[in-house]
Amino acid sequence: MKAVILDAASLGPDIDLSAIRDQVETLEVHEASTTEQSRQRLTGAQVAIVNKVVLDAATLEALPGLKLICVLATGTNNIDMTSAERLGIAVRNVTAYGTASVAQHSLMLILALANRLPLYQRDVAAGRWNESPFFCLMDHGTLQLEGKHLVIVGQGELGSRVAALGEAFGMRVSFAARPGNESNDSRPGIAQLAPEADVISLHCPLTDATRHLVDAALLATLKPNALLVNCARGGIIDERAALAALREGRLGGLGVDVLPAEPPRDGHPLLDALAEPLNLIVTPHNAWITPEARQRIVTLTGENLRSWKAQQSGV
Repeated sequence: MKAVILDAASLGPDIDLSAIRDQVETLEVHEASTTEQSRQRLTGAQVAIVNKVVLDAATLEALPGLKLICVLATGTNNIDMTSAERLGIAVRNVTAYGTASVAQHSLMLILALANRLPLYQRDVAAGRWNESPFFCLMDHGTLQLEGKHLVIVGQGELGSRVAALGEAFGMRVSFAARPGNESNDSRPGIAQLAPEADVISLHCPLTDATRHLVDAALLATLKPNALLVNCARGGIIDERAALAALREGRLGGLGVDVLPAEPPRDGHPLLDALAEPLNLIVTPHNAWITPEARQRIVTLTGENLRSWKAQQSGV
């Protein structure tokens, strides 16, 4: 069995591929590929291993020998799933590989925003501490997390881990109802929880029900010192509306690890706003990148290959 990794560079240079290599006779590794290059590189392969390369209908139809696509991520939006099913190509993804890594990053954003780190770092770099009439700076009011209300959207493994970390800081945690299913959910909806939230952390998928879940109307109901963190998917918040609220003092802090288009080749208003004196943090979709999390992706992909082979052989 031949397998081809199309975009190994997306895992980083320090990852051991042995767990995958041990499951196939031949493993061909490419650092990066375009969709067009994929058609040639996958010719003669039974298994495609891919992170973000788009495998569209035309590509899949041109590969009659392809039997399995292993996605090195949870999301499968880069695969034409309808065509894969029609052509009998199995698709296996990986989940829960970065729970500790993303939860840690989420808490980092919450802590940094609560302590107004972007603002105080700017002040120190500008020499304002040197000129202070007394020993410290206290121009930006900070937020003590103990006793504050953390509202989380998404009660899966990741949201639950963030909740546990928040509770370790003495926070009171509430989970919002699943967006779009509020009428069948015993938990209160985000609209009900938002006015009493001190921190909102998003850990839900991007769907029709969650696109711009945090919009101008919801932002208008928040406490003016509330913090908003998005380590889920770009577009779950209306970033322009959130930036306006931040600039106008209607939002205490904004931290995002994701943007609607990644990488943001055409720029984004949040990136431009980093030059302004705002309690704003933008990280480059790297909440998941601890070495342990990236190696776990390879381990889980190896397990996907092994289980698929066993299924094919009827074991």
